[in-house]
Amino acid sequence: MAEVLVLVEQLDGSVKKVTSELLTLARSLGEPSAVWVGGGLDDAAAASLAEFGAANIYVADSADLSEFAVAPKAEVLAQLIAEKSPAAVLIASNAEGKEVAGRLAVKSNSGVITDAVAVDPGFVATQSVFGGSTVVHSKVTKGTPIITIRPNSVAPEAAAGAGTKVAVSVSLSDSAKKAKVTGRTVAAKGGRPELAEAAIVVSGGRGVGAAEGFGVIESLADSLGAAVGASRAATDAGWYPHQYQVGQTGKTVSPQLYIANGISGAIQHRAGMQTSKTIVVVNKDAEAPMFELADYGVVGDLFAVVPQLTEEIKKRTS
Repeated sequence: MAEVLVLVEQLDGSVKKVTSELLTLARSLGEPSAVWVGGGLDDAAAASLAEFGAANIYVADSADLSEFAVAPKAEVLAQLIAEKSPAAVLIASNAEGKEVAGRLAVKSNSGVITDAVAVDPGFVATQSVFGGSTVVHSKVTKGTPIITIRPNSVAPEAAAGAGTKVAVSVSLSDSAKKAKVTGRTVAAKGGRPELAEAAIVVSGGRGVGAAEGFGVIESLADSLGAAVGASRAATDAGWYPHQYQVGQTGKTVSPQLYIANGISGAIQHRAGMQTSKTIVVVNKDAEAPMFELADYGVVGDLFAVVPQLTEEIKKRTS
């Protein structure tokens, strides 16, 4: 069975959920192997990778690899492509992952597909394109398929792998050292999950009416253990920080459950969330375009509907 490489997403030595998703997907396509770039791989992280099927864990932990931005990951993967001839490389579809994929495609003379939401045997990728208006199936025709996958596109399923550690030695090129990391600042985090990776997202839009109105959105999100999102109209109005914007010019999400409150459904917003597995819409305008995407819809004032929903959830989870 051909090897499929998965670039590990990790934070301070802890494996992120999207890596478990990629390993699960890789198992359906070949023999999954994880690629860890940088320091911090401990026994717990290795066990987590093996739990989701990693047959091998390629470890490149030279100090140089953490001193420079993005390029070292592409060089490590390029070397592994040359040495191991894998069937494909899977990378998380975030800002850094897509840059790594682009650099790797150039280095390995291969084709690249970004923002896939599924990959079928034969490495045929499914994408949502043109602002979400069209679904296409794409396949790399040259070199090693390099595919970035949106978080939450695959449900992670454990299936033990050998998790054999294999040391990788890489000598960085001069071009990889041109962008150097001069400092790191830990982002302030609340108790909610990261928006792009959350399994449940509760969003508010123009119908929230003011910054204070997001209180009911946050209460519902907290009752579900969800992330909070916002439409561009809400962030442009200053009602919620821009880093929580969902849409074509914000973040793309693909959660198991997306609850849109007071969001009309402009194409720009829909492009950032319409691959969500289940979509619930609350809006007092029965003609809102968002209802076209809804699996479940409630026509009503969100300030009447959402608090009732929150209370009912609390009753059932307490």
